[in-house]
Amino acid sequence: MASSRTPEPPNEATYTKMATTGDVEAIGSHCQMPFCRQLDFLPFRCESCKGNFCLDHRTESSHTCPKAGEWARRRTQQATTSSAYTPPSRPNILTHDQQCASPTCKTLINTPLVTGVHCDKCRREYCLKHRFAYDHDCANLTPLGARAKQGPTQRERGLAALEKLRAWGAEKKKKAAIPASASRQAAAARVQATANLKKSAKGDAKVPVEKRVYLYVEASSDTLTAKLSKGAFFYNSEYTVGRVLDLAARSLQVDNVNNMSESEEDKLRVFHVEGGRLLEFGEKLGKVVQTGNTVVLLRGVGAGMASAP
Repeated sequence: MASSRTPEPPNEATYTKMATTGDVEAIGSHCQMPFCRQLDFLPFRCESCKGNFCLDHRTESSHTCPKAGEWARRRTQQATTSSAYTPPSRPNILTHDQQCASPTCKTLINTPLVTGVHCDKCRREYCLKHRFAYDHDCANLTPLGARAKQGPTQRERGLAALEKLRAWGAEKKKKAAIPASASRQAAAARVQATANLKKSAKGDAKVPVEKRVYLYVEASSDTLTAKLSKGAFFYNSEYTVGRVLDLAARSLQVDNVNNMSESEEDKLRVFHVEGGRLLEFGEKLGKVVQTGNTVVLLRGVGAGMASAP
């Protein structure tokens, strides 16, 4: 006779009820405890040793289960395996580097939820809101990968400055050709300017007064950067133009790499405004300029432009 039933075991019990199937003769099972062997129509199965037991011997401790604790270990292992799985996180601005190229937009693109749109004109990726050209100001953007527009080279800047200086020299020649009688005021002004030049000019005090040539020296803003743009100096008339260039560059604090670079674009040259030409390094200063003249330091014009056009 089957034993009386007690309340249902908790969900986490180490045993489970066995279903009833078949005819009356096949219903139930004998308890596997040696001294019990009671026929139970609704036996219990131990989840550790897989044996069938009656209500009184259904727990591991009551039937002295040879594999006690195995069911608990399996359940713990399954729980650990399932908890180790971490679902993929949603993309964010720290983990996903693709976002709308519009400066004011932070929308992440090319994600499972947001598709990026490529602009063929500016070659950038945008969200749906900024996909049209007028939405991301495409007309004012430089296409990615396109070569930036390059400015003029050093030689081009030097030649442009050279043309300006030649025009300046031609104007000075024109004014100097006016007879003194026709412009006494201009002649007096030139004399006064020369006197002021000699008074303010700087140079080596060891140079004899009779050999001094007083000049206005400038550094062209079109071709180089100087800490001092111009000044008044005197030099020995026996000096070569090359030596005067070195002294002038040092006085105006201009970067002079003539002795270190082979490129004409890097080298400085001396332009004589009144003469309208570039001076050769080996020429004597006293033979090519006069007191009161102006010389300009130029870079990048090259030796081929030394003579006047």
